[in-house]
Amino acid sequence: TQSTWDTPPFIIVNQALLYFVVVGMFEVSKLHLLIRRYKIPTTRNIITHRRAMSNLSQKLLPENYDYFLVLDFEATCINRGQIQPQEIIEFPVLKMNAATLEIDSEFHQYVRPIAHPILTPFCTELTGIIQAMVDNQADLSETLKMFDRWMISGLFNSRFVFVTCGDWDLNKMLPGQCKHLDIEMPLYFTNYVNIKKYIAHYFGKYPRGLPDMLNMFDLPLLGRHHSGIDDCKNIANVIKTMIKSGKIS
Repeated sequence: TQSTWDTPPFIIVNQALLYFVVVGMFEVSKLHLLIRRYKIPTTRNIITHRRAMSNLSQKLLPENYDYFLVLDFEATCINRGQIQPQEIIEFPVLKMNAATLEIDSEFHQYVRPIAHPILTPFCTELTGIIQAMVDNQADLSETLKMFDRWMISGLFNSRFVFVTCGDWDLNKMLPGQCKHLDIEMPLYFTNYVNIKKYIAHYFGKYPRGLPDMLNMFDLPLLGRHHSGIDDCKNIANVIKTMIKSGKIS
């Protein structure tokens, strides 16, 4: 007999268990949009399948999705070691049309850090983000609300998957900061593909980073590495090149 934990994802709503029949990762991502759009009152406990992040069974093919959401955070950092807690300071997402492989729109927000509000010289040198770019900006909690509205307005009836260059953004950075701030991480962020693992799976070599990934496809670096929005553009260029190569099936 199939156990409750192997059944489709469910959420505790008004202390009652309501089951959602969900097929595919992109449908799991829509659950949170349904909750937001219809203002369903929920507890803080959202329980889903224990699915593998960066699911390689999700092929980046236009027929599987309407949009690829290319995401690449930048965060506070120091020269040696890791600042604790680390905080997101740039939150960019490109909405890439899976049919045309062009960028339809973007969400781009600089984010004010709270625990360590003053950026280190190393952080500015690495990311190009200066203090004035984060001062007086929304913090992460408000930024997530802004992003939620952007998602609902443009993606509610769409099939989408987030694409990242590594697992750090959506498997470590955002979940870790949300936990530190005691805020809910939207469920749709659990639906993502790590393009580095995807390339390793289909092309036989694991890229060490974005520059190495660009070199594999003989692509130039657009803009500045470690600028979140520029990194998103470069990742989008890799996606476009991979799909047009015809090597993915």
